[in-house]
Amino acid sequence: MKLHFLGTCSGTEPMPDMHHQSWVLETNGVNYWFDAGENCAHRAHTSGINILNTVALFVSHPHIDHIGGLANLLTCFHKLIRRYKLQFIRNNTLEIFFPDLPLLQAIKLVAYSGREIRLRYTLNEHRLEDGLIFEDENVRVTALHNRHLVGTEEEGWLAFSFLIETEGKRIVFSGDVLSTEELLPLIGDSCDVLIMETGHHDPSQVMEFASTHHIKNLRLTHHGRQILENRDYYEALAADYTEKTETNVALCYDGKVEEF
Repeated sequence: MKLHFLGTCSGTEPMPDMHHQSWVLETNGVNYWFDAGENCAHRAHTSGINILNTVALFVSHPHIDHIGGLANLLTCFHKLIRRYKLQFIRNNTLEIFFPDLPLLQAIKLVAYSGREIRLRYTLNEHRLEDGLIFEDENVRVTALHNRHLVGTEEEGWLAFSFLIETEGKRIVFSGDVLSTEELLPLIGDSCDVLIMETGHHDPSQVMEFASTHHIKNLRLTHHGRQILENRDYYEALAADYTEKTETNVALCYDGKVEEF
């Protein structure tokens, strides 16, 4: 499997060579998207990812640094299908899992320039909830709410983390969380990869958390001020943890592709 990191910055002002949070899991030639920060469609398409090989898209929570590129991504899908007479890989259908369906309707209006248009593909919309939310021959995705963004009683939970099981491996994606402890039900005894945000957490504490809980590979993303302002220090700290513990630690950057 491959992990394509399209955007690795938290919700800061524009940073050189960085965009907001988005990454793609590629397994058996099929793509599964997690979050859709600014520029994600451009980064993916121009880097050679066949974005129409996408089956599902999962949005952890509706903050702008996680959905700022979603309208453009939906438009990009539509235009590629129309221009080149192509289809999505799975019955020309895209599954989207989103925590706030009324907001998704507004995003779709932006994507389609405020007009009702005939989509060239089927968009199946699902509201995120706890539990197993998606399963096919390649992946199983389990969602668990967290306290990063708490909605009203009517809205329900608005922020989620994910466990992705694929090719015999277990990947946990934090989304944004109030506390690393919220991830423990997904991690269990261990996991193969933890993709963890550092926009709201001390990176050194995240590394210690991963080592303590037997995480095999820790990938830091959604970088906040600490890493943005002192990346060399945290690169060295990641190398030190990798050498001295059983956890392989690395900082992610836009365009990074990893194989596991």
